[in-house]
Formats: sequence, C-alpha cells, structure tokens
Amino acid sequence: MFWASLRRRAALPLAIFALCAGVYVATLGSRARGLSDNAHYVYLAQSLLHGQLSLVDGRPPGDNDWSFYEGRWYVSFPPFPAVVIAPLVAVFGTAVWDRLVWAVLAGVAPALLFVLLRRLREQGSSERGTREDLALVALFAFGSPYYYTAVQGTVWFAAHVVACALVALYLLGAVGAARPLLAGSALGLAFMTRPPTLLLGLFFAHQLFVDAQRRDSGDEPARGLPGLRGLGERFARIEPRRALIKLAWFALPLLLLGGLYMWMNAERFGDPFDPGYGHLRIRWARRIETWGLFNYHYLGRNLAVFLASLPWLSAEPPYLKISRHGLALWVTTPQLLLVLWPKRWSPAMTALAWSAGAAALANLCYQNSGWVQFGYRFSLDYSLLLFALLALGGRRFGKAFYALLVVAIAINTFGALTFDRAPRFYDTDASQRVIFQPD
Repeated sequence: MFWASLRRRAALPLAIFALCAGVYVATLGSRARGLSDNAHYVYLAQSLLHGQLSLVDGRPPGDNDWSFYEGRWYVSFPPFPAVVIAPLVAVFGTAVWDRLVWAVLAGVAPALLFVLLRRLREQGSSERGTREDLALVALFAFGSPYYYTAVQGTVWFAAHVVACALVALYLLGAVGAARPLLAGSALGLAFMTRPPTLLLGLFFAHQLFVDAQRRDSGDEPARGLPGLRGLGERFARIEPRRALIKLAWFALPLLLLGGLYMWMNAERFGDPFDPGYGHLRIRWARRIETWGLFNYHYLGRNLAVFLASLPWLSAEPPYLKISRHGLALWVTTPQLLLVLWPKRWSPAMTALAWSAGAAALANLCYQNSGWVQFGYRFSLDYSLLLFALLALGGRRFGKAFYALLVVAIAINTFGALTFDRAPRFYDTDASQRVIFQPD
C-alpha cells in the first residue's frame, strides 16, 4: 500500500517534470548540441575534478565574467551548479552538452512547485484545487522569466535553474518547520548557487517560532507573527528544547556549507569574505571599486528595470525592441500583481512576503540589474514564494486569470525563442546606461 500510494503521489509531479523538460529541450532545438559560449560551471567542474580551484588550462575560453588573481584565473560564481554537472564532465569532459543538461534539469523546479502547492493544500493553508495548482505551475514554467532562463544554459541562467529547484526543496522542508535538516541543506546549497536566497531563511524562522510554542491541553500553539502587545506571552509559550533541536538541524548544514565557501574564498583570493567579484575582468570594475557590490546607489536604476522597463515600439521593422536590461516583472507575468490584492491574509503569508522582500531588496541594491536579459531574472531568487502567496491569497482564478495566463505564456515563449537568437528584437547598447527608449 505504501508503494502504491507513493506511485500515485509521484505520478503527477513526474509528468510535470517530463512535460516541462521536454518543452525546454524542444525550445532549445539545435542549440542543445555542443558546449555553450559561457560554460563557466563546466570549467569549474573540470577544475574540481582535478583537485584545484583555478582553471585547469590556465587561460579561460573567453573574456566574460572570469576572475584573475595573482596570475591565475578563477570562476567567481558560487560553485554548487558545477558540482551538479561534475559527473557528466567526468565522463564527457568539456564536450558535455551543457545547455541540454540544464534544460532537462529545469523541469525539476516546476514539479517541486506542484508538490509544494499540494502540501499547502493538504495542510489546510491553501484552498486551491488541483486545477488551480496546475495553472500556477504552468504560469511559473512557461509564463514567467523561468521559461527563457531554462533554455539558455550559460552560467548566469544555469544558476537560476539550480537555485529554483533548491528553493522549492527549502520551502517544502520549512513549511511547519517539519523538516529542518532538509530546509537547512537546501537553503545552504541555494546560497552556494545564488547567495541572495539565504535571506529566504526568514520564513523558516517564522515557521519554527510557530511550531515551537507549547501546546496546552491539546490546543494548537498560538499562531502568527506577534505584535508588541503579545510578544512576551508568545515567547513564554516556546518550548526551548524543541526549538533548539530543530534550529540546530537547520543551522548545521548552513554553517558547514558557509564554512566551505569561506575556505574556498580564502584559498582563491586570500580572504574568506572575498568571493572574487572584485577581481572580474569587466568594464564595470571601477563601479564596483567605487560603490561596492551592494549599495543604495544602484537602487534607482534597478527599480526602474524591475517596475517600469517596457518594450520599445516603432514604425520600422521589427516594430518592437527590448532593452538589454529586460522587461519589468509585471509585464512578463502580470498575474503576480494579485500578490498585492489577496482575498485573505495569514501570518504565514506575512513571513513569505518579508522573506521575498528581503531577497528582492538585496537584488535591487546589487551593482547589476540582471543585464543582459529578456525578463527580470533576479526575481527567480524569490519567485516561488510569490507563487505560494498567490496560492494562499484565496483570490478566485476566473476567466481573466486564465486569459492572462495565455498572454503570459505567449510573451515568455517569445522571449524563450528570441533571446540570444534574434538580436533584431533587442537593443544593441552595451553601456548599461540605456533603460528606456531614447527620444
């Protein structure tokens, strides 16, 4: 009976994985063959397999986003995606078809999103049915920046593919603080892929706070984010042993992985807190030296991209162009505006919103807007939390929602088919200074 139940529960997520991976591979077409132009993770995997952190061949195959320090070249991007692809690199070397690998693996995140939505439904937090859960999965898989990201295969986009799957696993473990070791491990690996995802740990902190409150006479613990008035009472209900045990299981993998990352930084760049971005051979190095990687200085520009970057229309072919900074998030996925207009609100939703907001703010203060992109790809660091908010918000998915689902899929299909393939649709400015259509 156990195995039969497991097969039934796994059937739909496996079907979602197969469908999404199949569509992504089909969208790749002939681009699935060969090594991508910016296969940094393949070369990092090659280095790790040779027991070193610098590039095996000494000189990188290109000049885009490689770090140079004391006569050696490095991949400064966090290393976990290189670990993911390392077994294939061990077999095929640098002849691995990395775009194909990442496109297939991109099917994992939509499948895990469905499992997460089903979990929220079964615990009573979500009132959605299976049809609505599938609609949200379709919106994420094909109606959001995840679609065009899944079919790129280059270093920047491969990181998002891996991180989205890990964030989904983290949320599955964090709900109800039920699986702290899973949550901590997944979040730690997500940090080793996309560092801003570490801020999503705020959601686990809330879930642990709720779970650790003492049950009196069989009652459920007091739920919610406490106000100042009830703060003392809430903390008085916490069972310290229960909270500390779960916190330890959650923190252990985070500390181990964080320590590993700091060791790598010290070995490569002589400083455990230096990930190597300051050693990138890029045109923006002076900007980073002046303002740092994260600064309020970048907020205005990044907000403009996030909120207001629109397609450029003209009377000349091809009649439409897109800034290399990409399109605003609400343009590519308009349904996400419903997050701001829920039918109901719960404390867990507040925790999700704060977590997503923290990661979003970190990205909005980053020295890069995500450039070059079709849609705002940095939103993928926290977009699964926004989809969870859509599920929990209770707003009915009527005809307008499904009509916009078709529109969102059409927009993002255009992006998946044209980005890095049809340059006539994209602005050619290379200065990063042009966001809006020039007069």
